[in-house]
Amino acid sequence: MDDKQPMIRGRVLIVTAVEAERDAVLRGLGGDGRFHAVAAGAGPAAAAAGTALALAAGGRAAGIGIEAGADATIAAGTAVAAGTAEDAGGRPAEEGPLGSAEFSGLEAAGLASSAVPDAGSDAGYALVISAGIAGGFPGRAAVGSLVVAGEIIAADLGAESQDGFLSVDELGFGSSRIGVDARLAGALAAGIAAAGLPVSTGPVLTVTTATGTAATAAEHERRVPGAAAEAMEGFGVATAAKQFGLPALELRAISNAVGPRDRAAWRIGEALQALERASQILKEVL
Repeated sequence: MDDKQPMIRGRVLIVTAVEAERDAVLRGLGGDGRFHAVAAGAGPAAAAAGTALALAAGGRAAGIGIEAGADATIAAGTAVAAGTAEDAGGRPAEEGPLGSAEFSGLEAAGLASSAVPDAGSDAGYALVISAGIAGGFPGRAAVGSLVVAGEIIAADLGAESQDGFLSVDELGFGSSRIGVDARLAGALAAGIAAAGLPVSTGPVLTVTTATGTAATAAEHERRVPGAAAEAMEGFGVATAAKQFGLPALELRAISNAVGPRDRAAWRIGEALQALERASQILKEVL
């Protein structure tokens, strides 16, 4: 019997954009009752709203932090995606395998789930994870590989000026950067590598318009040196988690290269398989 102690105490909420991503995560988790997965919709606004709704309905474990040697039990949730989503390359979900469905608040909050926490488990959430497919920056994250965020950055949150882009940080209106729990992120990346899967760590960008040109890709890399991947939800998920006083992680499987839009080169199925495998490792690490 494995006597390894879990790294967290409390429930873990995993937030994806669309159903196909959520389903891949749930397959990997294999019914593990410590995790609750929801599909909140594409983009940072839908992600933030869906995450906050799930956290508010599910409760937060007050005073419970990230600790080794603690119990964790969660309900595995079922939810549907919000509206019409786009994947990491900008493809409308109804055109491909990611799927699209009408968002249900009750389902997003997990209230419609058939699974419930064990009677003796901590009721509140202790960790939030943004998970799904993404674009990878060439030379940093290849198609089919995995990325564990070292930082979550809203790459296009700011203003244009005659001298170029000004981040919201430079404008003095807040921050476009949210840190992750370094210990958990490192443990997850190490677990993925130990399983023989290609993985990298680095900043994961959140954008509201998926990159489709070499010029935009180069500009993002200039603004955020070492950027590993680009998606559309991480900053929204992490912002909601922060409002509830919870740490966040971001886990991405790479379906396409960030740069000129080339739908023929997308490998969504391969990325979803990688996400499923990473979710198997996730439950082993946490």
